[in-house]
Amino acid sequence: MTAPPKALRRPLAVAVTGGIGAGKSEALRAFASHGAATLSSDEVVHRLIAEDEEVRSALQERFGTTDRTEIAAIVFEDRDELTWLEALLHPRARAAYSTWYAGLAEADEPPGLAVVEIPLLYETGSEGRFDAVVAVTAPEAVRSARSSVRPDARGKRLLPDEEKIRRASFAYVNDGSLEQLDAFVADVVRALTAVAA
Repeated sequence: MTAPPKALRRPLAVAVTGGIGAGKSEALRAFASHGAATLSSDEVVHRLIAEDEEVRSALQERFGTTDRTEIAAIVFEDRDELTWLEALLHPRARAAYSTWYAGLAEADEPPGLAVVEIPLLYETGSEGRFDAVVAVTAPEAVRSARSSVRPDARGKRLLPDEEKIRRASFAYVNDGSLEQLDAFVADVVRALTAVAA
């Protein structure tokens, strides 16, 4: 008799998306506190810029710096430079996510949920890689108070919140307390783990 496969189930792949200052990172932390494996695309990109020699060399050649703040100031004012940067970073970030997810799926006891924060999920056409999408939004005044990035710096190229909400499996307007956000995430985790069971 042959041995059963090491893992008979894979984690449900869940993306958290939303605009700047909406509270995606707090939502990701809440998912982690409820037992999900989590990954931040922003942290992956920060690691690439800090550690990947090919990336660092390309940035140095293009911008004369590898400082994220200096690069952000350039690319948010120049769409062509932003397009170039995204072409450099996005495939590598996708590969890092795939490697991370594959490692979770091969574990002896894979987690029920693998949740990744992806700010530009819909804008990059990546939603099809996930079993569920959670959109976190907030009123513009709330987002502006939470973020040092000017609302118009990236906003023009993002899908409107209404469209993200329409497309998402779950949506939350994050204009309340962290406890309320945590309660929403707990409900999502319950709903998704019931589906996976």
